[in-house]
Amino acid sequence: MSYKILSLFSLISLCLTSCAQNNNKVLDNETVKLNNTAMNLSEQEWRTKLTPEQYYILREKGTEKPFSGEFTLTKEKGVYKCGGCGEPLFTDDMKFESHCGWPSFDKEIAGGKIIQTEDNTYGMRRTEITCAKCGGHLGHIFDDGPTETGKRYCVNSGSLSFEPQKSNVTQNTTETITLAGGCFWCIEAIFEELKGVSKVESGYSNGNTKNPTYKQVCTGTTGYAEVVQITYNKSIILLEQILEVFFALHDPTTLNRQGADVGTQYRSGIFYQNEEQRKIALKVIETLNKNNAFDNPIVTEINQIKDFYKAENYHQEYYELNKEQPYCKAVIKPKMDKLHKIFAEKLKTKKI
Repeated sequence: MSYKILSLFSLISLCLTSCAQNNNKVLDNETVKLNNTAMNLSEQEWRTKLTPEQYYILREKGTEKPFSGEFTLTKEKGVYKCGGCGEPLFTDDMKFESHCGWPSFDKEIAGGKIIQTEDNTYGMRRTEITCAKCGGHLGHIFDDGPTETGKRYCVNSGSLSFEPQKSNVTQNTTETITLAGGCFWCIEAIFEELKGVSKVESGYSNGNTKNPTYKQVCTGTTGYAEVVQITYNKSIILLEQILEVFFALHDPTTLNRQGADVGTQYRSGIFYQNEEQRKIALKVIETLNKNNAFDNPIVTEINQIKDFYKAENYHQEYYELNKEQPYCKAVIKPKMDKLHKIFAEKLKTKKI
């Protein structure tokens, strides 16, 4: 799959004096020494992982229009992270209002998380800042900050993500979503790895008989899809993030099949619990189609969950218990490798 990225923004002269692009000479050799957790993806993988705007800024060293970013005026308490890899870069107490049109910080979180590089483009001498973990372009740093540090990290909102400070107020943030993406052995293993996911069960949904068995479902005549029912904490992981992984790790363009697995039981589907989930699913698919994420149309069905029957016990945690089986090695293992490479920051245990 691939995002055929369109050029969404034109650079304007005002941008050239703050958060613009390109790099030439490394200022500090020590800060360039990336540790062994560095995130090295191909450009195709970055296009799949990022939105068009994020790709434009983080990978093409682009600049968002002044006062257009979502974090320009925010004052909420929490941590600002790299939008590419999730590495924590700044905290809310480092942020100040500089009136320049972009989020500004007077210092960074310690630990060599940001690389400074000399930038001599456009006839100016500036210092570009990039994420040390993934190399994503953040913006520039200037020596005109109003605090005791004298620094102003001028950063694109599009290069950041934000994790709010946890509230002491107890809320019910647990939900379930049911997804069909081919053989449930494959997708169960994937979602069990994600932070914020507390339970994943393989089963059968939205068919026309009661208490179906695996043997019955395999005939393709019951109407049931092989699914996984995912219980997740939406204060930790959003449904949009779950669907990001879902669409990256199966083919939603093949009707009633995934690879060699053919039949209606292997269809791609999102079975929602409530109206909010339905709207999110529709929006995600609309965005993927708009940006030509796939070469062919998405055929994933979006329907309300009618029923869920848990599959037989030997189907639960199948990959974890049968890693040496030929199917697991040939089909599931490559998907797991891709998960660990592209979505390392979303995993409960990072694979180095």
